[in-house]
Amino acid sequence: MTDKTPYETVNLDRVGYGTATFPWSRARDQLAAEPVDVVAVPYFLSTAGPDGAPHTVGIGALWDDGDLYFTSGPGTRKSRHLAANPACTIAVRLPDLDLVLDGEAVRTTEASTLERVAARYRARGWPAEATDDGFTAPFSAPSAGPPPWYLYRFAFRTAVGVGIKEPEGATRWRFER
Repeated sequence: MTDKTPYETVNLDRVGYGTATFPWSRARDQLAAEPVDVVAVPYFLSTAGPDGAPHTVGIGALWDDGDLYFTSGPGTRKSRHLAANPACTIAVRLPDLDLVLDGEAVRTTEASTLERVAARYRARGWPAEATDDGFTAPFSAPSAGPPPWYLYRFAFRTAVGVGIKEPEGATRWRFER
């Protein structure tokens, strides 16, 4: 998957402040920037259970080739929710933009993807190694459970960015999948 280009960009300035739409590159470039470590940027994943109850949890996500990737233990609530319903949302505070992405997270077991993403995690301080099922490492988040940990590719369809520094405003982008 390569980087996406929005097919629709909408200015969400409904009250007439006179703000302009943001280019997608404002969000994309900040997502692609390499933080010092995997937890330097706080990402939050929201899923829904079978009864519709929401569940939100912090994740260590990384941008790779136009999508976000994250890990989860097989027995975690988020993994169980995603197995039943891959629709989810990821929210993140970037340096000058609050961003919410809506899409689907699907487990990936493709060897080349596991190897590539494991190398990216290692470069950011988490010593992940690819296996047939996902990743192993000497440690992970305390709530992750024992290895292996699954790798999920989050493919988004829409994104909303709210400027928290100049230029301010709000923009929605829609992407074809």
